[in-house]
Amino acid sequence: MTRPPKPFLHEIDEAADPGSAPPVPDGLPEGQAMQAVAALSQKRGSGLRRFAVWAFTALFTFALGVAAWDFVTGLLARNVILGWVAFVLVGLAVLSAVFLGLREWAAYLRLVRLDDLRLTAEAARQKADLPSARRVVNAITRLYAARADTAWGRARLAEREAEVMDADALLALAEREVLQTLDAEARLVIEAAARQVATVTALVPLALADVAAAGFANLRMIRRIAEIYGGRSGSFGSLRLLRRVFASLIAAGALALTDDMIGSVAGGGVLSKLSRRFGEGVVNGALTARVGLAAMELCRPMPFVALERPAVSSLVSRALAGLVPRG
Repeated sequence: MTRPPKPFLHEIDEAADPGSAPPVPDGLPEGQAMQAVAALSQKRGSGLRRFAVWAFTALFTFALGVAAWDFVTGLLARNVILGWVAFVLVGLAVLSAVFLGLREWAAYLRLVRLDDLRLTAEAARQKADLPSARRVVNAITRLYAARADTAWGRARLAEREAEVMDADALLALAEREVLQTLDAEARLVIEAAARQVATVTALVPLALADVAAAGFANLRMIRRIAEIYGGRSGSFGSLRLLRRVFASLIAAGALALTDDMIGSVAGGGVLSKLSRRFGEGVVNGALTARVGLAAMELCRPMPFVALERPAVSSLVSRALAGLVPRG
């Protein structure tokens, strides 16, 4: 008959101190992905770095042009047909580059036009300048003349425009009749982007995947909002607009969420009972909605006066409906 094994005792010289353990994460998530996107959008190199980039770009372009010239002239010396084919292809490549540059410049001018309209509308309202208000209304009507979704509103504006003799009332009429439909389209775009960012952050555990998804979704959202209001920003215009949006949010201290807002979105204390990853998704989605609202204000040809400015909490509530359980 075997005896049961004796208990094994191991003496520890120093007892572990509970106070040295890392603190348990407390409080609400901070939306690290959106904070990283904001930091990247505002990061600008030094003057020396920008000069170096310009110098290397100019050198590469010059070397590429010389190589293309030597390539075409060499083929012309060897075979006239192949040389002319190479000449036509190089010409098409240069022509396409010129057209791309012109398209980016036109996109930049469209964004500048929206800024000018908004500033002129604000000045006309403050000074009660009826002629300036009429010029703004006429410019907005021409801006959306080819848009079928604003046809009904433009028709109602044309019927009542001559009856209004007050600058503030005329601008308010144009805002209600023309921009209300565009605001609804922009809100749908913001809700879709917030929903996408929240879902990717909550379900994809890969490192930096949430940052890439948030950056791509926000850039596409801002570009789509600009297109809705008539900006049609190009690639560089979208990046510039993204930088302006985050700059305005950072300057206003609006790139943060309060406990009350998250509580209204998640239903009281429900968010604290969810996983940390899911909470990050909710916060990133809410910050995306805030970015979209700032993009609306920058791309809109008129400020929010007659129509109520959308609330971030209502945008997030609709965007995350079904993703966040209600308490």
